[in-house]
Amino acid sequence: MDIHLTAIHWVYLSFILAIIGFMAMRRDTSLICIVGIFAIGLLATGRVGPSVSAVFESFIFAIKELIGTILIISIIVAMSRILIRTGINETMIAPFTRMLRTPALAYWGIGLIMLVTSWFFWPSPAVALIGAVLLPVAVRVGLPALGAAMAMNLFGHGIALSGDYMIQGAPKLTADAAGLPVADVMAASVPLVAVMGVVTTAAAFWMMRRDMQSGTWRDGTVSASDSSAAERPGDGGANGAALLSPRAKRTLAVAIPLLFAADVAALAIWKLQGGDATALIGGTALLIMIAVTLLAHRNRALEKTTSYLIDGFVFGFKVFGPVIPIAAFFYLGDSAFAALFGDKLPAGSHGIVNDLGVALAGTVPVNGAVSAVTLTTVGAITGLDGSGFSGISLAGSVANLFGTAIHSGTATLTALGQIAAIWVGGGTLVPWALIPAAAICGVDPFELARRNLKPVLLGLAVTTVVAMFLI
Repeated sequence: MDIHLTAIHWVYLSFILAIIGFMAMRRDTSLICIVGIFAIGLLATGRVGPSVSAVFESFIFAIKELIGTILIISIIVAMSRILIRTGINETMIAPFTRMLRTPALAYWGIGLIMLVTSWFFWPSPAVALIGAVLLPVAVRVGLPALGAAMAMNLFGHGIALSGDYMIQGAPKLTADAAGLPVADVMAASVPLVAVMGVVTTAAAFWMMRRDMQSGTWRDGTVSASDSSAAERPGDGGANGAALLSPRAKRTLAVAIPLLFAADVAALAIWKLQGGDATALIGGTALLIMIAVTLLAHRNRALEKTTSYLIDGFVFGFKVFGPVIPIAAFFYLGDSAFAALFGDKLPAGSHGIVNDLGVALAGTVPVNGAVSAVTLTTVGAITGLDGSGFSGISLAGSVANLFGTAIHSGTATLTALGQIAAIWVGGGTLVPWALIPAAAICGVDPFELARRNLKPVLLGLAVTTVVAMFLI
């Protein structure tokens, strides 16, 4: 099919390239995205007034699309605050400490516990939930603090966050940008997340053992005063542990995992995905937060409920603040354009990105291998800003472009770009994204990033090759 590309298409493409370039230079791209939205609006309407309005309206469009994700993350964090304050988190994790008897068991045990916890609580709150209890145990059996940080980091901010199968924030962003159902992206990501996780964590463990045996290991510990107080599990205050009786904490420590296990069963039985799955988990977390707050704070529960919710929303909007303008720009490549500007593209157009993909297929020899390498590169570049989430809309948009060009593999390419972006920027390579795990373990985030570098790069290379065969 012959697609006529207009100035709107070329300007949109030029801003995509500019965004990638600025991300590669580790510069923020919110301003570039806003200018891009205004430029597209000016070309579509030919008037300044509607173009200015379109910037604001595009933000509204993006927030409407993202509000479910922002809410679930905010509520999960709010719940984690009261669990930390009351010490329920320590009681929940205490039984696992008996299994961590050797450095190897400590590394893999901490990693797997972090993985499961991060699926439900998100990695940064999960670090706080388990760090205070498991780190002393791991160090006592011979696992260095940096090794514990690596395990929490790679399993939590790497495997759990790149798949995000329970909260589904990451696949929601990439799927929307790629014009795909969330379920398709999640299904395509399973083998890639598995390969990336196994290769990276195994390589990191082998390199750690090798360096410890050869005497070249550097733990990179820093003073505890350097850690962020907001992220440390003990911040509930001296009276935090006294808010609930030991019996109440034990009962809640059993009940809370059972409630989430019931959610998992419900997701499978009722085949809930996307927004329905998010709503069930979010509602459960909200009810848990309210119930624990009522039990712990009693006559101050009304005020404390609001306080914990505020903490959660501050965290949620802080994380998604830079995402909204970027998502607003990339939504213009698909569904947002018609909603904002109506029928301003040529007859037969299926959206800016789809048109570019069709045109690319007719002019450039694109194949699966080139597409896979490109998506890994784009994803990694977008992750350099240290967010992981701010650029995955770009990964989805580019995956749609290449998938259209080769007539297959859009979901796999989308998942690959998502994985690369989050592993690089979500908290395993960029030093300023490593602060939660580094702070909890009292290690230098730059040393943690250095230890993660080779395993993560090896994992990305192997995962990219696997993706070539799946496209």
